[in-house]
Amino acid sequence: MTKSNRQLSKSGAGPFSAAGFAERALQRGIALDKASWMSGQPISYGLDAGRLVDDLGEVIGGSRWEHTVPSPTWRTAAVLVPVIAREPEVTVLLTLRTSHLSSHGGQIAFPGGKVDEEDKTPVDAALREAEEEVGLPRSLATPLSLLDLHKTGTGYRIVPVLSLIDPAFKPQPAPDEVADIFEVPLSFLMTEQNHVEHFREWRSRRILFHAIAYEERLIWGATAAMIRNLFERLYAS
Repeated sequence: MTKSNRQLSKSGAGPFSAAGFAERALQRGIALDKASWMSGQPISYGLDAGRLVDDLGEVIGGSRWEHTVPSPTWRTAAVLVPVIAREPEVTVLLTLRTSHLSSHGGQIAFPGGKVDEEDKTPVDAALREAEEEVGLPRSLATPLSLLDLHKTGTGYRIVPVLSLIDPAFKPQPAPDEVADIFEVPLSFLMTEQNHVEHFREWRSRRILFHAIAYEERLIWGATAAMIRNLFERLYAS
């Protein structure tokens, strides 16, 4: 743990204060230096963002995304999970993707995208994408740890990067990619009763996934799956 991270981690802080979140992220998340290792693991490694179910809603045993997506088409991506260090309670920044995007258009997402050749690690990719999509300067982001690698039915293997964001940050959405930016209290997202299982028909398959309704918005798919993973790693009793 670096000196700056030790300063963020202060015992006795409330679980949803900036220091309390940082402490849990550092203690219970996956170390940042595992990012490249994670993305280099076999296709079978990682969590599926949704589960395939039959017509009765029962999970199809042994069925995973790697059985439905051709191996050569898998792409590595990274997202930043930006936790704004507001007091007394932190919030999570989310984006609404513009409807015309070919991948996940019109959905709620974390800032992120494909890992490019110039990115040294998936952590660098997440920071770069956040700067491009929402105008987040790297100087205002403190990466803390990782969540589990997530796989989507569209062939992405996503490395989620937990990061604490200086509340001085003023979002500047990229108009071609981001239709809206909003914040949700972390305590709301970490309340298990707010996690509801939904079914969806997708590419002639029935999918079971978690979803979270916040005000007039529905967070679902890979984003909700990563939020669920955040809950299970950091806040589940």
